[in-house]
Amino acid sequence: MSENKKLNRGLKNRHIQLMAIGGAIGTGLFLGAGKSIHLAGPSILLVYLIIGIALFFVMRALGELLIYRPTTGSFAAFAEEFIGPWAGFITGWTYWFCWIATAIAEITAVGIYIQFWFPAVPQWIPALICVLALFILNMSTVRAFGEIEFWFALIKIIAILALIAIGLVLVLAGFHNHETHAAFSNLWANGGFFPNGFTGFVLSFQMAVFAFVGIELVGITAGETDRPDKTLPKAINNIPIRILIFYIGALLMIMSIYSWNDVSPSSSPFVQVFTMVGIPSAAGIVNFVVLTSAASSCNSGIFSTSRMLYSLGERGEAPGKLKVLNSRNVPAPALIASVIMLLIGVLLNYIIPNATTVFTLVTSIATICFIWVWGIILIAHLRFRKLKPEEARKNTFKMPFSPYINWIILAFFVFVIVLLALAADTRIALFVTPVWFVLLVAAYLIRKAKKQGTQQHKQA
Repeated sequence: MSENKKLNRGLKNRHIQLMAIGGAIGTGLFLGAGKSIHLAGPSILLVYLIIGIALFFVMRALGELLIYRPTTGSFAAFAEEFIGPWAGFITGWTYWFCWIATAIAEITAVGIYIQFWFPAVPQWIPALICVLALFILNMSTVRAFGEIEFWFALIKIIAILALIAIGLVLVLAGFHNHETHAAFSNLWANGGFFPNGFTGFVLSFQMAVFAFVGIELVGITAGETDRPDKTLPKAINNIPIRILIFYIGALLMIMSIYSWNDVSPSSSPFVQVFTMVGIPSAAGIVNFVVLTSAASSCNSGIFSTSRMLYSLGERGEAPGKLKVLNSRNVPAPALIASVIMLLIGVLLNYIIPNATTVFTLVTSIATICFIWVWGIILIAHLRFRKLKPEEARKNTFKMPFSPYINWIILAFFVFVIVLLALAADTRIALFVTPVWFVLLVAAYLIRKAKKQGTQQHKQA
């Protein structure tokens, strides 16, 4: 292993484009859409649109920074350069924690989904197999990671496009049976566009934000992307189209086939639609899709946490061994360290078979931490424009409407965090998350004091 090597630029345009789609489509769409629809009714379309627009601008801010300097662990590197060392340290470790928590939740989900077909299998066994298989893939080359993400994303895309196509045929044909009458008028016929009023509309934001976690993953791939100056802008600029098609399109068709109040909040609306049109084993098909979606998220977690640890090691904010690359230019020690943390998740699945509540809490905490990362990207972008005016002027991928849009979206994120306090299941996370930041601040101050002590000792 060597510290002098550099990461390979092995991710091609097709990998990045599909990862950008996969990152913007969470398991929440397949399983959680029913609950979101039940809460907000047809106005959930507007909720996803608003969140999608906000995160598009976050990605445009990140895109401008990445064109200035394509780097692995970009969020932390830009936070350190433009805000301060403390911001780089806290953001790097927070993003690592975000994905560890998310990946632990996802391997738990893999175990649960496998039980759909094999109910006698303890959920920790599929979770362990998933971690080990993805570890082996990620240890080979970055291209192997790109390939598996490409196919995982493709499965999700095909499932959503199938739903949209089936929905269009049913609506245009005026399909009706004892369950429903498919028509676009279902969007306003039962209590209007805001059937649960402003409260239902506002409360659905906290759930919908969870579905977008991972949209920023493109930024982590920058150091291993072939021709980032061409590939990244294309991937980022296509995000609004993808959100319109895959989120708005899918939800629009679901609520046109069924009236919003006939969509079950406790099961997947995808299963409901595919079953109604007589597709055999509809539940099994959707279970396979969500299984690959969970495995995809875990794969993203293994990749992103290892690259963030590598970046932290390079900047001296984590043990130096973590910046070492193996013969295939993969940060093997950082990858092993992250996988060990995921194995703790497997152990938790063994000790606590019914850990659903724990993992809801963990993912809620992770989502608050993701909002921190998104906010830091916007602040780092503002500072970039101020501190590097010449580079900002020459940049070929400028964020539109800055600086005003930065402040508007930061205010929106504050609004979302306030909403988290209104629901019991997310309120706990809001009280627990500050503990993580307190620990990080303490770790940073200890590290800073040690560094100063070492320097003074050398000078003496």
